[in-house]
Amino acid sequence: MIFDTIPVGQIDTNCYLIGDEREGVCAVADPGGSPERVLAMIEKSGLRLEKIFLTHGHWDHVGAVDALMAAVPAPGLALYLHPADTDKGDARLFPPLSWGFNHFEDGELISVGSLKVKVLHTPGHSAGSVTLLAEDVMLCGDTLFAGSCGRVDFLDGSEREMMKSLARLGRLEGDYKVCPGHGPLSTLERERKGNPYMRHALGL
Repeated sequence: MIFDTIPVGQIDTNCYLIGDEREGVCAVADPGGSPERVLAMIEKSGLRLEKIFLTHGHWDHVGAVDALMAAVPAPGLALYLHPADTDKGDARLFPPLSWGFNHFEDGELISVGSLKVKVLHTPGHSAGSVTLLAEDVMLCGDTLFAGSCGRVDFLDGSEREMMKSLARLGRLEGDYKVCPGHGPLSTLERERKGNPYMRHALGL
């Protein structure tokens, strides 16, 4: 699997690229701004953009969607978002999308070439937050951060749901590279041992 990341937009949202070199396709997750930089990352990979994944619908994670959808001449380019993060009535926090999108469903597997991406619904930061698992990579949006977790005081945020989501991630088998929406990368094992929010969620 090809993996890359760049910070984008006004508050350095982490935008990720995951791709299948054999089939020559990729997906980007959370293109929150700086479309020219996202396009440069895709060009550098040598892969064709096939899918755009949004871990949630907040403005700082969706800012470059329109530009990417318009700029990439890829028939069938698919956009994914959980339905709970749509039609929220707060255009500043949840900007309406100009393009049709596919609904993420908990537990589904989405193909990026031969790469399989598993969707976990992990609400708390927003009602429609998801975490995406691809091989040993965990794209967790603003659910899990290195040493912390996402805010729960926005529209549709919930501390109770956040604790359930952190516990779900913490109980996954094995280890993953934790790729959050902001800040440094980590590992799931490191977060199990040292993240006070995850440890509280796990009852440790």
